[in-house]
Amino acid sequence: MKMVLVALLAAATVGACAKSADRVTAAYVSPLGYEQYSCEQIGQEAERISVRVQHAAGAQNKQATGDAVATTVGIVIFWPALFFIGGDDATTYELARLKGEMDAIEKISIQKNCGIVFQRPPPEPTAEELQQQRDAARTR
Repeated sequence: MKMVLVALLAAATVGACAKSADRVTAAYVSPLGYEQYSCEQIGQEAERISVRVQHAAGAQNKQATGDAVATTVGIVIFWPALFFIGGDDATTYELARLKGEMDAIEKISIQKNCGIVFQRPPPEPTAEELQQQRDAARTR
């Protein structure tokens, strides 16, 4: 019975875990708010947003790591730890909005030929991609 309860709690909390920053999708932000900006102003705004995205992504990844650790501890050692998992919706929302602003700034930059493009890190591989890589390595 205890194992069933632990399994149910684990399954319920895994969905509540915070996503890593690269898995947070951009929220829509209209580029119209940046339409009147000059290329210099767009560049300054791009720098400001980039710094804020870095901070928000760091906070998001910290929350995701904490949730993953709590899940592991909860499943393996002490199931009440599962109650401390819940992600951080405010951080996720802020990161999604900032990513949306980056997209909007890029669109306006393209329209005005400003040449501003954000460099984004490559996304982390999914569990399926990691498994495919392991399978490919074994067959070599």
